[in-house]
Amino acid sequence: MSEVRKGPDEPEESQYDSGIESLRSLRSLPEPGPACAPGPCEGGGPQPWTPASGSAQKPPDKEDDGERADSTYGSSSLTEPLPLLGGPDTRAQAPAGGPLSPQQLEALTYISEDGDTLIHLAVIHEAPAVLLCCLALLPQEVLDIQNNLYQTALHLAVHLNQPGAVQALVLKGASRVLQDRHGDTALHVACQRQHLACARCLLEGLPEPGRGPPHSLDLQLQNWQGLSCLHIATLQRNRSLIELLLQNGADIDAQEGTSGKTALHLAVETQERGLVQFLLQAGARVDARMLNGCTPLHLAAGRGLGGISSTLCEAGADSLLRNVEDETPQDLAEDPLALLPFDDLKISGKPLLCTD
Repeated sequence: MSEVRKGPDEPEESQYDSGIESLRSLRSLPEPGPACAPGPCEGGGPQPWTPASGSAQKPPDKEDDGERADSTYGSSSLTEPLPLLGGPDTRAQAPAGGPLSPQQLEALTYISEDGDTLIHLAVIHEAPAVLLCCLALLPQEVLDIQNNLYQTALHLAVHLNQPGAVQALVLKGASRVLQDRHGDTALHVACQRQHLACARCLLEGLPEPGRGPPHSLDLQLQNWQGLSCLHIATLQRNRSLIELLLQNGADIDAQEGTSGKTALHLAVETQERGLVQFLLQAGARVDARMLNGCTPLHLAAGRGLGGISSTLCEAGADSLLRNVEDETPQDLAEDPLALLPFDDLKISGKPLLCTD
């Protein structure tokens, strides 16, 4: 298994657990063999485990940095094997070659001190064969176990830009609405990291029959900063992600949870005129109001963004709307004549419009 490769823009170590010590502490690991298909493996199931020599060494205790949170599934210090969920019927999911040995059951249902299951570790260490075998053998509930950072395996697969793993997890019914310690779903992470292929798998992937609703994503769901996926994609200035989200039902005029800004307000704050034009063409409401009554034109005029103000005026923005401070965009403009509210003034036969 290869170690995680991190580039200059990769998140810090605390974003996902390496799981190296957890992986080594397993008392048995599968022998190398052909990769399993997403369904039950052919040829009688996984190869027998060979117990590691010597006793397993427990990783040294780590101080609690105050940022880690207990897993929602169980204690963060849990090092005992997790009983297979669903009762005796769950064992029927094992390959036809026979029931799993106690060593195999213990390894497959292991939870590390960091709250990571073998599915988490298979994603972290980029081991697709192990991941697919786990998905074939384990019940659906195990897929949604959250580690001490409240991350599911699906969160980690998106963090590490593994669309194949994302697709396999979605196919097996992994929840796409669980939120990590920042309130981010896997789709929020995809928008933050700008992993378009992963976002497409999350939005367009369908679980197998009986593995969950065909489309369980709430695209208006906000993280703890009050941002939906569309707001994040706008702040990242990623038009491909914005278009993908809108095609799948995102509300272009949804307000973020702190000040009530829409995607158009946020686009103005990026000071990227092309992005403002893109959202207006996609149907964004030009006079959408924040909680304090400000429209996108208020923001543009107050920042002295002449080009963006011109674009908004051409799209029909009302320069006389007042915010809670009783200010119009024209009041906030550096040039009082820059945002004329009249559309019938002409010079040499041409309409008088805002200019850069």
